[in-house]
Amino acid sequence: MFSQSELKHEVYFDTDKFEVPLTEQNRLILFIQNLEKNNIKNISIYGFCDDRGSDTYNLNLSQQRADAIKSIFSEYEIEGTIIKNVDGKGEVLLKIVNTKDASIIRGLNRKVEIIATINTPPVEDEVSELKEVVDILKGDLSIGDKIILENILFETGYSHVLTESQQTLEDIANILKERNDVSFTIQGHVCCTKYARDAVDRKTKKRNLSVARARYIYYYLSKKGVNKNRMKYVGLRRKFPLGGEAKFDRRVEIVITNINSNKR
Repeated sequence: MFSQSELKHEVYFDTDKFEVPLTEQNRLILFIQNLEKNNIKNISIYGFCDDRGSDTYNLNLSQQRADAIKSIFSEYEIEGTIIKNVDGKGEVLLKIVNTKDASIIRGLNRKVEIIATINTPPVEDEVSELKEVVDILKGDLSIGDKIILENILFETGYSHVLTESQQTLEDIANILKERNDVSFTIQGHVCCTKYARDAVDRKTKKRNLSVARARYIYYYLSKKGVNKNRMKYVGLRRKFPLGGEAKFDRRVEIVITNINSNKR
């Protein structure tokens, strides 16, 4: 049974502007990277203005601010289907600030508020998923079998895995080192791109992120003792989305390509 919690973030804007200031962009990127470590249920984005300007002007500007934030979310592989609200609310009055300085109050009103609802799975669910992968890899395998490496999740826009995935990856590496009777291809995937194009690796600025993710796993397994001659890697872009949450499309899979029964 999932429990739910909320993560909130606010982005502040200059007067009459909807472009996100650089310092606010950096804060937002850190929030997105932290957000992607969680199981996101939905995201709401609400834009606001200060008390200057007409109602119509404020509604339009607040909507433009909300839209600007949504665009940044899209650039960082956040699936559009989980963004449930992108609304300009117009003028907002803050009554909780202990000051009469109008410039401070107006500055705090020129904002976008982001509310992310997070599903928190029980720890035993994650343990169960790892056990299932381990049991599959240790069991009887056939050529063509495809194993999704559960809980091997990637940093948004990058080829390296999240910190919490490191131990799972090490456990899988140890099993694959022992299973020297199988050869396999590591398939890398990305989310949230259009027209089956690959995503951009933000470290190298190349549009080959699915390949980079598969290559990362390939070299990790090699360093842990898995023979390179047993492995290949390939990037499949966004050709095969799973149909669920975006972060699960940032994944790698192992496809069994050969089994040497003499080594088992």
